[in-house]
Amino acid sequence: MNINEDKLNELLGRFVSDLGATMHAGSIVIGEKLGLYKAMGEPGERITPDELANRTNTNERYIREWLNANAAGGYIEYDKENDSYYMTDEQSLVMTNENNPAYLPGAFTLATAALKAVPKMVERFKSGDGLGWHEHDPDLFRGTELFFRPGYIANLASSWIPALEGVEDKLKSGGKVADVGCGHGASTILMASAFPNSEFVGFDYHDKSIEAARRKAEDAGVSDRVKFEVASAKEFPGADYDLVTFFDCLHDMGDPVGAAKHVRKTLKNDGTWMIVEPFANDKTEDNHNPVGRVYYSASTLICTPASRSQEVGLGLGAQAGESRLRGVANDGGFSRFRRATETPFNLVLEARP
Repeated sequence: MNINEDKLNELLGRFVSDLGATMHAGSIVIGEKLGLYKAMGEPGERITPDELANRTNTNERYIREWLNANAAGGYIEYDKENDSYYMTDEQSLVMTNENNPAYLPGAFTLATAALKAVPKMVERFKSGDGLGWHEHDPDLFRGTELFFRPGYIANLASSWIPALEGVEDKLKSGGKVADVGCGHGASTILMASAFPNSEFVGFDYHDKSIEAARRKAEDAGVSDRVKFEVASAKEFPGADYDLVTFFDCLHDMGDPVGAAKHVRKTLKNDGTWMIVEPFANDKTEDNHNPVGRVYYSASTLICTPASRSQEVGLGLGAQAGESRLRGVANDGGFSRFRRATETPFNLVLEARP
């Protein structure tokens, strides 16, 4: 064994960073659930552990430890002169504003919930069996919404739908839309809010998510033009849709080709299938980067097991890439397929009959 000390020290440094991030994820989730970040007040406002504990009806000793964990991680600042803590404008933006595209706590809620599946996945690695979405900790469903919703707020109505051929005009005048794999309904509700003349139906096989989506539609004031129903991607009802959307879910399906064939049957002849997937390059090695690491890790614990728990169990994974997704659409009966737009985290794909 020939050890390069520089490379070894680099690896050990990465380990310290990763271990700290892994442990700190729990602190961020606690802060989000208890409203601790929001209770710190305006950016620059100094607050002591005792004051924050009083504001949030929590224990001062735990709050002090929590504050120091966040200060060590760079999520808040420490004022040593006054033995107090505060948030900068940037920290407040990403830690307290759920409608901000850079809102961070949702990602950690998703991640810590996914990690609870590790004992089950140890056994799945041996057996090859799947692990259904519904078998995960409930925080995964909430974390997924919190993680993806800010990106949808930033892009869905303003850039993604306008990038599709003729779709925006249809939705403005009054179209019919099916949002498949809708989860808690964030994407469905945002579209309904942006296009009040259109009708939207959100479908998901997970009944608890549909119940949550119905509540959120009521809260958002769009329940008059949004419905949510329990149905799978290969069996959702309806016909003559102008638009069918799949947001970050096609790769989770056991039979994505079968889902594509069903979408093709339910669309109008001039309809559009909008597929939003995690950003990925076609070559595996080109995804060995920080974004790819996030998605491959999530795919190991969530996406691939979800697919393998269903019929066919194709297991596209969260880093399928455009070429493989094009193949799914082509096999499903679509003759036109293109990348409509993208972000550092998303591929937005358009398939048409």
